[in-house]
Amino acid sequence: MQVGVLAVALAFVVAVPLGLIAGYYGRVADSVVSRLTDTLLAFPFLVLAVGLAAILGPSLKNATIAIGISQIPAIIRITRAETLRLKSADYVQAAIANGGTDRVVLFRHILPNASSALIVQATVGIPSAIIGEAVLSFLGLGVQPPSPSLGVMLSSAQPFIAQAPWMAVFPGLVIVLATLAFNLLGDGVRDILDPRGGSR
Repeated sequence: MQVGVLAVALAFVVAVPLGLIAGYYGRVADSVVSRLTDTLLAFPFLVLAVGLAAILGPSLKNATIAIGISQIPAIIRITRAETLRLKSADYVQAAIANGGTDRVVLFRHILPNASSALIVQATVGIPSAIIGEAVLSFLGLGVQPPSPSLGVMLSSAQPFIAQAPWMAVFPGLVIVLATLAFNLLGDGVRDILDPRGGSR
C-alpha cells in the first residue's frame, strides 16, 4: 500500500506539470513532452519498472521510484488531453481575455477542472503500483527480507506450494482484493465526479 500511494504521488508530481505545459503551450513544449512520453510508452509498464529497479538496486525506495517513473507517461497523456479540452472552454478564454496570467489560468481554471479525471487515474494507478511492487519483490528487486511484502511472501512460498498451498494463496488473495477494492473505488469516484452522470 505504501509503495502504491507513494509511487502514484511521485508520478503525479512529475507528470501533471509536464502535461499542463504540453497541453497549454503546445508547439515545441508539446513536441518535446510528447516524444518523451512516447519513448517511455514504448516499454510495457512492468518491463520498464523491472528494468529501472534492476538499475537502481533492490530496496523499497528504489522500487517506489521505478514504479513511479513507469506511471508517468499515462498521467502526462491524461493531463495533456484534459488541458487541450479545457483551454478552449469559454471560462478559460474569458480568464485570458481579462488578463489572467498563465499561472492563474493553469492552476485556478484548468487544473481544478481536470482534477476529476486525475483522481480517477490515481485510483487506477494504485492497483498497478501494488501489482508492480509485488512483482519486483517476487523477483528480488523490491522489498528485501525480513521486511514484509506480499511479493516476498509469494516468493518464499514457492518451494512449499505442494505441501502448504495456503502460504501462496493468502498473499495472492490479498493482492487480488486490494487491487479490486481500488478499482471499485475508482469506478465510484468517477460516477460521483462525472457531471454528466446525474443522480443514480
